[in-house]
Amino acid sequence: MMAHVLTRSLDRSATVFVFVVAALGVLVPLSNLLLPSGSPFQVPTYLVALFGKYACYAILALAIDLIWGYCGILSLGHGAFFALGGYAMGMYLMRQIGSRGVYGNPILPDFMVFLNYPKLPWYWNGFDMFWFAAMMVILAPGLLAFCFGWLAFRSRVTGVYLSIITQAMTYALLLGFFRNDFGFGGNNGLTDFKDILGFNVQADGTRAALFSLSCLGLITGFLICRAVVTSKLGKVLIAVRDAESRTRFLGYRVESYKLFVFTLSACMAGVAGALYVPQVGIINPSEFAPGNSIEAVIWVAVGGRGTLIGAALGAVLVNYAKTFFTSGSLAPYWLFMLGAMFILVTLLLPKGIIGTLNAWWEPWKTQRLTTAANSLSAAREAGISESGMAE
Repeated sequence: MMAHVLTRSLDRSATVFVFVVAALGVLVPLSNLLLPSGSPFQVPTYLVALFGKYACYAILALAIDLIWGYCGILSLGHGAFFALGGYAMGMYLMRQIGSRGVYGNPILPDFMVFLNYPKLPWYWNGFDMFWFAAMMVILAPGLLAFCFGWLAFRSRVTGVYLSIITQAMTYALLLGFFRNDFGFGGNNGLTDFKDILGFNVQADGTRAALFSLSCLGLITGFLICRAVVTSKLGKVLIAVRDAESRTRFLGYRVESYKLFVFTLSACMAGVAGALYVPQVGIINPSEFAPGNSIEAVIWVAVGGRGTLIGAALGAVLVNYAKTFFTSGSLAPYWLFMLGAMFILVTLLLPKGIIGTLNAWWEPWKTQRLTTAANSLSAAREAGISESGMAE
């Protein structure tokens, strides 16, 4: 049944996207591990980690596009869910260090020893087990999104007011996680990871595996989003986006639809954060910064809101540009360039890159199909006329 739903939700462009990401998830690690370092086709390890980071950002962009592009919920706080998933994974990685830390304590992480913690806080219990950490990666952001959404949507908070509240939420978490007594490393956060599932996080093979898992996560997230937006649920979400009051008047429980898709989006963001942390090697409160959430919205706008593929593409393109321009003399001006990019896209390409391409492609496709249909109809009429004359 699930396979039928996923197959039905894929069109040609979606199928191509899935195959391209799957091919990258296989070929890039193989190139890194099997080809010699001097080969022009060998992908260096630092690029594998960088591409893995891009894949995680693409998952986050998909999560935002699901609620903004298809339900009209503009969240400026999705970085909070991304960071919560990252912290859940970071807590597991910290518990794996054990006595190999600077202070050699087998239970307490180094920052807790430094801050004279008498014992491990209760909310750190269980994070020495991967299955528990993986569950919390989804449960922590999902529960926060559910509680926040239940209060906000039940009160019918919409538009710019909802955006401001989501931004306030992530800023409040930023201030909380900065505190040393919060139990998450304060300003320094969680770092100095050693192992994940018994494998060295710095090893080439582990980084290649994490990149493949990030690609798999991107494919899975994309398929889930496609299954949602192409179903009857997706049609209701679009109706809520375009005419919320009219949809409510027709008898739909708009709040329930919003709450479901908002929680699902938060869980996807949490998974993206969990895949991100072992590849970058650190998670700290700066991930909660409201600017990160706003930047993620820009990715979606650049790629194309309401297209899914465009959201993922926008995340990759903008972050590649960020990597390129922040490594040279233009580094101090990157934020100005990002703002200019957003303004230009809003003015010149309001539908984003993929949305604009679709707007150009659809009329041409319709015209081609109409021409083909007219030619076939004319050929049939000519054949009927010729047979009538023969009789």
